[in-house]
Amino acid sequence: MSNLRVALAQVNPCVGDIEGNAALVMDQARAAHAAGAQVVVFPEMVITGYPIEDLALRESFQRAAERAVDHVAVALSAEGLGGLTVVLGTLGVNAAGDALNEAVVIQRGEVSARYAKHHLPNYGVFDERRIFKPGTGKCVIELDGRRVGIVICEDIWQDGGPVATMAASDVQLLLVLNGSPFEEGKGHVRTDLAIKRAREVEAPLAYVNLWGGQDDLVFDGHSFIVGADGHMLASAPGFADALLLWDVPDDDDTPAATQVVEHMEQDAQVYWACVTGLRDYVHKNGFQKVVLGLSGGIDSALVAMIAADALGGPNVIGVSMPSKYSSDHSKSDAQVLAENLGVDYRVQSIEPMVAAFDAELGLEGIAAENIQARVRGMIIMGLSNSEGAFALATGNKSELATGYSTMYGDAVGAFAPIKDLDKTRVWDLSRWRNAYAVSRGESAPIPEASITKPPSAELRPGQLDQDSLPAYDLLDEVLDAYVEHAEGRAELLARGFDEAVVDKVLSLVDRAEWKRRQYPPGPKVTALAFGRDRRLPITSRWRERAE
Repeated sequence: MSNLRVALAQVNPCVGDIEGNAALVMDQARAAHAAGAQVVVFPEMVITGYPIEDLALRESFQRAAERAVDHVAVALSAEGLGGLTVVLGTLGVNAAGDALNEAVVIQRGEVSARYAKHHLPNYGVFDERRIFKPGTGKCVIELDGRRVGIVICEDIWQDGGPVATMAASDVQLLLVLNGSPFEEGKGHVRTDLAIKRAREVEAPLAYVNLWGGQDDLVFDGHSFIVGADGHMLASAPGFADALLLWDVPDDDDTPAATQVVEHMEQDAQVYWACVTGLRDYVHKNGFQKVVLGLSGGIDSALVAMIAADALGGPNVIGVSMPSKYSSDHSKSDAQVLAENLGVDYRVQSIEPMVAAFDAELGLEGIAAENIQARVRGMIIMGLSNSEGAFALATGNKSELATGYSTMYGDAVGAFAPIKDLDKTRVWDLSRWRNAYAVSRGESAPIPEASITKPPSAELRPGQLDQDSLPAYDLLDEVLDAYVEHAEGRAELLARGFDEAVVDKVLSLVDRAEWKRRQYPPGPKVTALAFGRDRRLPITSRWRERAE
C-alpha cells in the first residue's frame, strides 16, 4: 500500500462570497494536486464562510451554496483533477428543508458522500441550534485502501457521538473540519483534545481550521495533525494561508513528523488576532482606509499601530484634536507616533467648536466635558463620510466595562480594535510591539511617553483616569473576576478585595450595559468578550448587594 498524501487547506473565506470562496477552493485544490496530494481537506463552511447566522435559513442562499459545490465538482473533472478527493464544509439541506452544517466529499466529478454535523454548539458565541438541524449517522470513506472518518468541529468536543462510532469502525485517519474562533490560551486546549480523540480512535487526526476575521470573531488557523500516540506530526502557522502536507504511512511504518511550527507567544498571538480582525473587517466590507483620533495616549497609539500593520500607514488617517486642556506632550507624542507609522497625520483644533457650544448651551461639569469628546466624534465621522474611511473607536475593555467613555463622542466608529483588551493588556501589547520592532532591527514605533505617562482624557485641568476609577491593575483584576468569571460581590469580598472598590466597580459595570450595546464591534480575543457571548438585559433592577 502506497503512502496517502493529505493536504489541509487553511484558508480565509468571506461570509456570503460563495463564488469567491468556491474559487478559493479551486485554487487550493490545484496547489494540492501539484504537490502530489490524493486528498485535500478544507475547513467547516468554507463555501459559505462562517458563521452565516440566519443566512442559512434563506432558500436562495441554500441554492447558491449547492450550486457552488456542483460547480467545484464539475470544474475539478474538467481540469483533470477528478482523481483528487476534495472534502469541504458547506451549507446543506435535508429532505425536510432544514439547514445543515455539512461536509461533502467530491470524487471523480461528483459528490460521493455527505455528512451533517452532529453536535451543534449553543454556548458562548455559538447559536447553531437556532439555524441548523443535527445530523445522524457517520461518514467513513475509503481512500487508497484506507478507511478515513470525517467529523466537524464540535463533534470532537463532545464525548460519544460520531467520534465514538469511528473508534468502532477501525478508521486509519480522522479528518476534522473546523471553524474554531481564536481566544487567548485556546491553542493548547484544542491540541490536548485532538490528542485525546486520536488515541480514542487509535489513528492520526487531521485538524483543519479557518483563519481570518468575521465581524467580531477572529479565526486563527493553526491547523495540525497528531498521531495516534499523541505526537504532533505536522502543523501550520497561525493567521495565514497554509497548505499543510502529510503522508499517511503504511500500517507497519512509524508516522513521520514534518512541518511542525511552534506557536507564537501569547502576546504575539493576541496582537496579530487584533490585526487580522481589523484588516478583514475593513477589506471584506469593501474599504481600504480608516480614520481615528490620535490623543497621544496609549489606547489610540496601539489602535494606530494595529491599523498600520493591518492596512499600511498611508491608509490610516490619524487626527490630533487638541483642546485648551491638551498638554504639549500629548500633542507631540501623537505627532511622533504618526511620523513613526507613516500615517496621514492631521491636526484640527476643537477649541472654536467647543466655544460655540459653550456659548449656546452654557453647560457645566461632566456635560461640558463631554461636549469636547462629542466634537471630536463629529470630526472623525465627518472625515469618515467625506473620505470613505472607516472610523475606529479606540476604547479598551476596562473603559467599556465601567462605562468610561462618551456616547457619540469617543465611542463613535465602525470598529473597535482593542475592545476586548483590558487596560493592562493594552500596555502589555504596546511593549511587546515595540520589542518586536527592536528585534527586527527597527526603532520602537510607539513613543515611550505614551506607555509610561498616567492615563488622562484631558477634559479638564489636571484630570487623570484614576480620579474616577481604581488603579487599572486593581480594576482589571476585579473586572476579570466579575465579568469573565461571573463572581458576585460575596465571592469578590471573600477573595480580599476592598468593599468600597468592589461596590464601585460593580455599580459602574451594571449601569453601563446600555452603552456597551451601542458600542462598535471589535475582535474577540478573550474567553468572554462584550458582545455575542455575554448577553445581559439593559433594563434590570438586579444589583449585587450584601447577602
